[in-house]
Amino acid sequence: MMGDNLVDLTSSQPEKQLESVARVQDPVNSATLPQLVEPDDLEDDTDDLEDSESESDDSDIFESALTDELERAEFEPYTDDDPGPISYTPAEGKDIRDKLRRLGPNRFIEQTITSGVVGVRKLVTAFGVRPDLPYGTRWYYQILGQCIQRELRRRQKLTEYNTVDDAVSLLQKSKNIMVITGAGISTSLGIPDFRSKNTGFYSKLLARGFDSPEDVFDIGNFDEDPTHFYELAHDILPVTDRCSPTHAFIKLLQDKQKLLTNYTQNIDNIEEYAGIDPERLIQCHGSWATASCRKCHTEVKGDAIFEDVRQHKVSLCKTCLDIIEKQPRKRKRTSNGKSKSRSSHSDSEDDGRYDVPQPGVMKPNITFFGEKLPSRFFDRLTEHDVAMVDLIVVIGTSMKVAPVSEIPNFVDEKVPQIYISREPADHINFDITLLGYCDDVVAELAKRAGWRIKHTNLTEEPLTATPGPKTGQWNIAPLTPATLPASND
Repeated sequence: MMGDNLVDLTSSQPEKQLESVARVQDPVNSATLPQLVEPDDLEDDTDDLEDSESESDDSDIFESALTDELERAEFEPYTDDDPGPISYTPAEGKDIRDKLRRLGPNRFIEQTITSGVVGVRKLVTAFGVRPDLPYGTRWYYQILGQCIQRELRRRQKLTEYNTVDDAVSLLQKSKNIMVITGAGISTSLGIPDFRSKNTGFYSKLLARGFDSPEDVFDIGNFDEDPTHFYELAHDILPVTDRCSPTHAFIKLLQDKQKLLTNYTQNIDNIEEYAGIDPERLIQCHGSWATASCRKCHTEVKGDAIFEDVRQHKVSLCKTCLDIIEKQPRKRKRTSNGKSKSRSSHSDSEDDGRYDVPQPGVMKPNITFFGEKLPSRFFDRLTEHDVAMVDLIVVIGTSMKVAPVSEIPNFVDEKVPQIYISREPADHINFDITLLGYCDDVVAELAKRAGWRIKHTNLTEEPLTATPGPKTGQWNIAPLTPATLPASND
């Protein structure tokens, strides 16, 4: 990646940091504070500078805004249909980012911000950040610094790989293929993905009135009230008796001794049915394979709670229930610590006089928000795979959830990368992007490679590949009447 040291614009005194960057370029002449704004916006940004101290009063809000806007810039980058003095066109933005890579961060800052050529609000639009957010100049310095660092960490597309046949050739010659999978490889089995518009599980939760669908999978919320999860989880219960053609394709890679590791973000555990070697499988977000008691930590097979899930019923730990059943009940104590005397109350009233222990709630061993990923994920990636991988194939995931989304930028940038999904992932520079239904795309790749995927539901329709708007992007879909070859009849 970029050899130049990254400039830190995230310090509490970004103006001073910019001056120090300038002095690196010109150690004799002390740099003056650069013009930070466009002339038309000078008055507003001057107020920002004067108010910079007050902005730090609520650091939590400050940092939260940075995180939120960085994520928005990554996945929903700002573009201006009518760019003016404080924004760039998409083409101009690309030129700015190319300039950053060409010059390195220090010279880039010197030739933009320090020289006064461009203001910070306009410059951040080249990285997808809005110029009109309700934050001051110091905040914009910080997000600019993080945008610069992120851009320099971002892997660049390898220009020698562009076609479908290039993808086939890579599959044929590679010996240690890392496969990263998401919910898109299971949707043909009737299991919804999470993030697709209108059809994803989160979209369904929004339609049911949940303001933040992710809250259903928050561990704190689950421990406080597991009923929300159990009322909705039946929609994502896995199948246990079949797999998709894409699962079979990954198994084919394993049979050909090409599969290094399958990092799956899916929780359905279908890889087990498909026959993926557990040693080559990392279930990044856990799975329904097992479930554990939140109180005594007893672990059971996941299907032991499936019926409760189907009935929208909170599943209670049988081990806890057995222990409670065998224990004598303790009489409740008054506020002064003395046991209440027995009286002639009815049985129902008398039951209320005893402390009855509560059993633990069973939770499927999927990783909720607020829980750590399995340590095996990090160990396998950093200590084993990163040194061996010679091809990355990403299938059926939007690659928006860290840390899995960071893998393409973590491995050696010279390792080729193929992306297969219905929608592109423009925030990552894959070498070849094949858009279409995952099952169709892998069927076409296997056919061109001369391989046979063992699956009864493999598409028999002829498929065609048409180029997309970007180099290396292809649409894989069944032939339409317009593209069918003419009949000889």
